[in-house]
Amino acid sequence: MTLKEPLPVAPGTADARAGQPHRATAWPEARAAAARAGASARAGRAPRGVPLGQALGQVLAEPLLALTDLPPFDTSAMDGWAVAGPGPWAVRAEGAVLAGRASEAEVADGEAVRIATGARVPAGTTAVVRAEHARTEPAPAEPARAGRAVLHALRAVVPGQDIRPRGQECRTGDELLPVGTVVTPAVLGLAAAAGYDELPVPPRPRVEILVLGDELLTTGLPHDGLIRDALGPMLGPWLAALGADVLATRRIGDEAEELYAAVTGSAADLVLTTGGTAAGPVDHVHGVLDKAGATLLVDGVKVRPGHPMLLARLATEPARAESAPSEPLPAEPTPSAPTRAEPPHVRHLVGLPGNPLAAVSGLLTLAQPLLAALTGAAAAAPAPPRVPVRDEVPGHPYDTRLVPVVRRGGRAVPLRYNGPAMLRGIAAADGLAVVPPGGARPGQELDVLDLPWPAAEGAVPAQGACFT
Repeated sequence: MTLKEPLPVAPGTADARAGQPHRATAWPEARAAAARAGASARAGRAPRGVPLGQALGQVLAEPLLALTDLPPFDTSAMDGWAVAGPGPWAVRAEGAVLAGRASEAEVADGEAVRIATGARVPAGTTAVVRAEHARTEPAPAEPARAGRAVLHALRAVVPGQDIRPRGQECRTGDELLPVGTVVTPAVLGLAAAAGYDELPVPPRPRVEILVLGDELLTTGLPHDGLIRDALGPMLGPWLAALGADVLATRRIGDEAEELYAAVTGSAADLVLTTGGTAAGPVDHVHGVLDKAGATLLVDGVKVRPGHPMLLARLATEPARAESAPSEPLPAEPTPSAPTRAEPPHVRHLVGLPGNPLAAVSGLLTLAQPLLAALTGAAAAAPAPPRVPVRDEVPGHPYDTRLVPVVRRGGRAVPLRYNGPAMLRGIAAADGLAVVPPGGARPGQELDVLDLPWPAAEGAVPAQGACFT
């Protein structure tokens, strides 16, 4: 391969690092660094309002405050009778009070009127008597009630019973939910009841995927040293499930200048590359980052598979100022209006290894915590569950190991196909067990990183021991 303009060889590039000891970051520290990077990039990103139907799964960027009292007026909790004063009551001849119908009706002492669940309680009502707890009888002969049926309660009537008073659930301005709450279907219902048409959520992070390598095919069977691209079809849907807006998945050959142009020209908040992070003859990611003026935050992680992964902060454009449209200069000088600087667009790059399972390891180690912090989901995310492992799990002598597992009977069962180039194990898994250096014994509790899909049945639970 020939470069038009050779990239500089500087400390931190692949060529400079070849043959030197690799300075990798411990796995927990790498995840923490990715989360800090996401939180830093999130600062200054103004929330956006999205319609309720589009907010599911996102997080609240502002507290959810009640825009009205709930309920907004006294309502009936049951189908029955709105009554005033002690019984028995004369049944008013007019029709029932129905939900959704505005009514100025009042109930006088000794009167009862039919009422539906959710209907506004008429003025003067002291209680609602459920339909099943009452009976009516024909009108008595006395002149005061002539022609009006009489309602009798079958149980004692307590003032205020089966009336939902205005503001019982909340008053206008009450905080219903804090910042960072995940928008669930129930949250959507509460927001609608409280008067919202839109919800404030952080903007979805924009991600661009660059799949590197001359050896990759997009269709057909592998042949003549060429292999199918497994990462292109997998990474986009996975990142979308993490709350990202995937702008594009592009395939870049083993050409440094093409990669440099793609990285520096991307408008994404996160650029994700696959392959090219090690020290091989066509591994250009480090050189491109150096030329682009990027800052390496994580350069290698003590984890298997996937140790050549990296995280970098890309150079940002200078902040631009907003100003009013130009106008003719006044005759006399006047103080200039203050300008407001836009926050710089902070961008990051996560370099994943090219082997499929190693790339998954990098995705969960660096990209997932970065995106969780960028979207605000990190604050609401529970800690990984700790699950006892059923079988002994071999470990790497010095590094953390991520092993595909399925849960069976409350235990994590390691899956056999867990080599760095294999996807068979992760395709059947519902999580990745975090195995400490040295391995784990049967029954030992391990953190399990959940995957966003159910496990496939029939997976083979025999362990392998490939650490590459």
